[in-house]
Amino acid sequence: MASASALVKSGLSTLGQSRLVTIFKIKELRQKIFITILFLAIYRIGFHVPLPMINQFEMARSMRGNDNDLLSLITMFSGGSLSQSTIFGLGIMPYISASIIFQLLASVWPPLEKLQKEGEAGRKKINEYTRYATVVICFVQAWFWVSHISRPKPEGLGLAYESYNTFWYVLASIITMTVGTIFLMWIGEQIDEYGIGNGISLIIMAGIVARIPEATATLILERGHLKSSIFTLGGSGVGGDVGLEKLIVLIVMFVAVVVAIIAITKGQRRIPTQSAKHVRGRRVYGGTRQFLPLRVNQAGVMPVIFASSLLLIPMFLFRIMAQTFEARWANNLASAFERQGYFYNICYIVLIYFFCYFWTAITFNPKDMANNLKDYGSFIPGYRPGKRTADYLEKVIMRITYVGAAFLAIVAIIPSLVSSALEVNYTVASFYGGTGLLIVISVALDLVQKINSHLVMRNYPGLTED
Repeated sequence: MASASALVKSGLSTLGQSRLVTIFKIKELRQKIFITILFLAIYRIGFHVPLPMINQFEMARSMRGNDNDLLSLITMFSGGSLSQSTIFGLGIMPYISASIIFQLLASVWPPLEKLQKEGEAGRKKINEYTRYATVVICFVQAWFWVSHISRPKPEGLGLAYESYNTFWYVLASIITMTVGTIFLMWIGEQIDEYGIGNGISLIIMAGIVARIPEATATLILERGHLKSSIFTLGGSGVGGDVGLEKLIVLIVMFVAVVVAIIAITKGQRRIPTQSAKHVRGRRVYGGTRQFLPLRVNQAGVMPVIFASSLLLIPMFLFRIMAQTFEARWANNLASAFERQGYFYNICYIVLIYFFCYFWTAITFNPKDMANNLKDYGSFIPGYRPGKRTADYLEKVIMRITYVGAAFLAIVAIIPSLVSSALEVNYTVASFYGGTGLLIVISVALDLVQKINSHLVMRNYPGLTED
């Protein structure tokens, strides 16, 4: 029995290796992968090129120990590095914001809705408008950030060198950060056209994955050596040291969250459909039974991004009001919106539910789906084509969206719960459970699906096939 088990494991290992080798045997797929890696490497190199006017030592000192600040969340979603003020500091978030704005406008503004229905030509026109909007958003965001870091601080020197703190150098920094985001947008488009595809998501994924080693080092290392507390039960209890039992809990939580994210992301509600029979001469066509797959997590990660971005606004405004007017109530409200706050988590969950239903209503139209089924001669057994079918699809999508929203809400608040319950650094908790892990796994599953499509198209077995 032992030899048979070892033989099976050896066969599965050989099979997995042969499929990975097959990827690089296909010339076109190999070129796409290498081009994607090359562009991501360029992005990571630019990620470490700082703005010339910034005092990097002062910046590092001011950001040290500021892990719960809103910058950590912005950096995660954008793929940039505001905390280091690099040329890619704004990341790709301005382009994502512009894309979301035009996607929302296309559902409520008739001219854009008409343009969206014109096919490839209309899509290119909307992409052109999105690029223009990205430049405007970049200028505004870069101006706010550069103005903030160049302003002298009460405790001493500002983050910008005093000799460089002039209008022209500030303008040069704003233009540099804007051009950096436009260049990232171009890299994403090149990956879409010449690489493996889904370039913007891969840039965000690369930024998140690149921070995992740093988070791991923060968890288990101290001055380049393993922390002694991780080998003892309970740790030292000083400064949030991680003991052996906390480390085991984090590992178990990581595995459980990964499995849950994969299950929900790939989960579907399959609605049976029947095609009508057509008699032509002596032959009968149609009558086949198929399934209409509806994803459980129909909205993806967009509700989390929307909710997180919206909750940054009141926290930012209350902080400004507290500093400007020295208002105690504004300071209390700003503290209430801190990441570990109970009130913040309640608002977070409510907004995630709202945006889940909102985004699903925009991207999924039951009436159009029912009309498409009717046009193709298919129907759902027990429901008359047309309005009855549309009402049934709407009822189903409302129910499964509730489950998907609950899943997103749980995943989103895991870092806050882990950080407060286990006294773990929030940066560590955010990468080993939560939105960052959700984005990485979702993009990775999409990447595997794209590679599978290339393999199956050339009659090779896919990576995930048995």
